[in-house]
Amino acid sequence: MTEDSDILIVGGGLNGPALALALARAGQRVTVIDALPESARKDAGFDGRAYALALASKRLLDGIGVWSRVAAEAQPMLDIKVTDGHAGEGPSPFFLHFDHTEIEEGPMGFMVEDRHLRPAFLQAMDEDPGITQIAGTVIAQEAEPGRISVTLADGRVLSAKLLVGCDGRASGTARRAGIKRTGWDYGQTGLVCAIEHEKPHHGIAHQFFMPPGPLAILPLTGNRSSIVWSERTEMAAAINALPEDEYLAALRPRFGDFLGEIKLAGRRWSYPLNLTVANSFIAERLALVGDAAHGMHPIAGQGLNAGLRDVGALAEVVVEAARRGQDIGAGDVMERYQQWRRFDTATLALATDAFNKLFSNDNPILRLGRDLGLGLVNALPPLRRTFIREAAGLTGDLPRLLRGQPI
Repeated sequence: MTEDSDILIVGGGLNGPALALALARAGQRVTVIDALPESARKDAGFDGRAYALALASKRLLDGIGVWSRVAAEAQPMLDIKVTDGHAGEGPSPFFLHFDHTEIEEGPMGFMVEDRHLRPAFLQAMDEDPGITQIAGTVIAQEAEPGRISVTLADGRVLSAKLLVGCDGRASGTARRAGIKRTGWDYGQTGLVCAIEHEKPHHGIAHQFFMPPGPLAILPLTGNRSSIVWSERTEMAAAINALPEDEYLAALRPRFGDFLGEIKLAGRRWSYPLNLTVANSFIAERLALVGDAAHGMHPIAGQGLNAGLRDVGALAEVVVEAARRGQDIGAGDVMERYQQWRRFDTATLALATDAFNKLFSNDNPILRLGRDLGLGLVNALPPLRRTFIREAAGLTGDLPRLLRGQPI
């Protein structure tokens, strides 16, 4: 039987389209299967959600033809300030300050709202003749010698040389392949919203660590910021159920008054925080990307950035195999992808886990140690620059697309 395409991608969020564009630009025939109908995918009104894209991720988006579509709406993150303290008491005198001028490459990252980023991906895919988009739900998959097929809920059967799961932390692609997961719940919930504020943010991102969990204040265009606020699950549920004025009253002592008066802009969101890593990123003729492979605490804002590293690595491995005349879904090709990404991802997941445990408590000894640690890093320019480069996604074994180079 002839394959319908070279690669089938399950999941039309952000990582799936990014991978499709990277592969199609290198000559691969790609089909993206999205459980959402087209009308739902293209309804991109303002809802307050936004993404922190590291500089390396911006380079990938540039390389796949997406960045030019969102650049005018992107807010550069020029500085990052990290502090520790209690709600209503202000931050500790020990802090960490990352200034983008300490590295040569430019801003450490950019904030881009979901309402701009998602339509940009969809438009780029619509314009690429190498990409086929299908609305449907996968209910079965089967790997055979030389190919893998999926069955949709409406009875259609599609086949390809390789199947990629970009379908989130509860990945059906991983489950059907028998891939188990390791992880645990943090007992925390992330509260997400956008706010308007009286004073300008000057492109500064803030991370304020409190005993229940961190509060991230991330700059958006204009006098607006994105809030990612971690609280103990029971308290978060109570806060999220409050009317708008009481919700803001709970936020204000944590937020402070450095940006003047604040008010909500758009919807409020909440989601449970946990760590979940697939025990394998690959199976027969199958690879997992993004949250389907690894989901971690948002403490460092690395969720989408880690997924885009997966995208860059898998695209590079597949394209190089195709150019050598290899079977792109073969086990040794998939193993190259897993070896590239698994250790890096596991290290990042454990680091965010340890960081969350270190800061999300009120132990006076740990608090003294972490405050001194923040002050020490801030006082040592070489060490500080290392952390800045890490925040910008410029460290490690980067795929070509994240280095600003074509595959």
